[in-house]
Amino acid sequence: MLVDLHGRLFSASATRSLFDWKHQLAYKQLNTLPQLYGDGWLAPGLRLDTADLLQAWQAYDFVILDAGPIGNTFMLLQDTHSPVIAEVQPGVDSPQRVFRLLKTLSQEERPVSIGLLGDTANCDQVLAACSHFFEQSFTQTVYSVALETDAFAALAVRMTHEETHRLTRCT
Repeated sequence: MLVDLHGRLFSASATRSLFDWKHQLAYKQLNTLPQLYGDGWLAPGLRLDTADLLQAWQAYDFVILDAGPIGNTFMLLQDTHSPVIAEVQPGVDSPQRVFRLLKTLSQEERPVSIGLLGDTANCDQVLAACSHFFEQSFTQTVYSVALETDAFAALAVRMTHEETHRLTRCT
């Protein structure tokens, strides 16, 4: 299930429900939106320390929280493994904001895994800052998947060339 915490994804569907997330949790019935690969849930302002939240999510194998631009309101779920994916956008502000997030996460006592995606140069800059300022044990939990599709595109081009080459040899 994908949970929209700031109304970035499902705000157009807000009128579908008479009840906000608080009422939905109280009645133990989430008003989810069908998506291509699972359910979506509009829950702007949801607090992760809300009672019965984990119980409501038990029916799902994975719960992904879209926190949007989180500022200082970030919080991990208690007693769960919480991987974090941070988007590093082009520009100066985004790497600084992500680095502040990583600085906060480096103080966590439990293990976390952090994926960076987005602008390759800025992801590399954040990774370099991590290796310079954080302990190696934390730095190893941070990885980049920036422009991961480029590798697939290169592979597709190579495969097309190999298939063409093989076809010309066979004929």
